[in-house]
Amino acid sequence: MSTATVAHTTTSLVAAALLAELQAEAPITRRLLERIPADKLDWRPHPKSMSIGELGLHMSRALLMLPGLLAEDTRNVPGPPPPVPAANLAEILESFDKGMETTGNFLSGLSPEKADGIFTMIANGKTVFNMPRVHVARMLLLNHVVHHRGQLSVYLRLLEVPVPVIYGRSADENPFA
Repeated sequence: MSTATVAHTTTSLVAAALLAELQAEAPITRRLLERIPADKLDWRPHPKSMSIGELGLHMSRALLMLPGLLAEDTRNVPGPPPPVPAANLAEILESFDKGMETTGNFLSGLSPEKADGIFTMIANGKTVFNMPRVHVARMLLLNHVVHHRGQLSVYLRLLEVPVPVIYGRSADENPFA
């Protein structure tokens, strides 16, 4: 039996693919987080919006909370957590790096059975979703974080901070030039 075959029997192929995609997206996300102005963490584009520091920390903490969340089969939540202000830019970046490590370890050890197992989220007594654990991981790790990455790029633009390359080029950076 080859080494690759052995790895596939102990780790979910879908989780391994998800981890590879997450690792490919991580440098893009970190570049955006690094551009958050440390002296403007409380800035928000609208009173209903998260501050730029809250948004950055929210993105980073999504990675940190996922393994604990998905270790269970069901999670009851009272509703969405309130935004948490970031103490400083270092907290956001450290949280992101730790989240990548923690989530990488979790996905690397996710068995096919656990990956395909159903995870249920309940809020205020109502089922929010009921789907395979690996699909929840994809939704929270990639779709959710990428959604907020788009928000963060707009925040940066509004603050006149050069927006880094995400895919291709930005109005401020051109890797093809």
